[in-house]
Amino acid sequence: MGSFVLNGNEIKKLVLENQLIQNYIDLDIQITPNGFDMTVKEIHSITSGGAVDFSNEKRKLSETKLMEFIDNFVFLQKGSYKIVYNEIVNIPKDLIALGRPRSTLLRCGANVGTAVWDRGYSGRSESLLTVENEKGLTIFKDARVLQLVFMKTLADDSLYKGIFQKENI
Repeated sequence: MGSFVLNGNEIKKLVLENQLIQNYIDLDIQITPNGFDMTVKEIHSITSGGAVDFSNEKRKLSETKLMEFIDNFVFLQKGSYKIVYNEIVNIPKDLIALGRPRSTLLRCGANVGTAVWDRGYSGRSESLLTVENEKGLTIFKDARVLQLVFMKTLADDSLYKGIFQKENI
């Protein structure tokens, strides 16, 4: 058996029976034909440089500053931001997830950069939001910005054990 993409009904069943996703706002709205829409809890400006190396010995995450929602929205100038999602994701040993920006976000001149949601990962995820639109972008609290697509994989014992496990729960 190879890998395949879960449909919305399969995702909904896993959410309800196995807590694949917790802390969602409205399951019926957030379930899509082939994924799950993630929503914005927080937006942070990036305030320092970072460092990446091979062994993670010299890794340094960029510092950020929480941006306050005023009247339930924040206006973002062209630039890079960190977003934190409302939802907590619990990836079982036979699934992975890939995040793709919603097409509305792309049509507004912005993009979301993500990593893979590995088998065994559990936590409140963060992504890079890049605003390329010279006129900026308004983001409302709880906006749906990213679609998670879940794929069935062959299971083994190599599960996620990184530093971001159960972060921000």
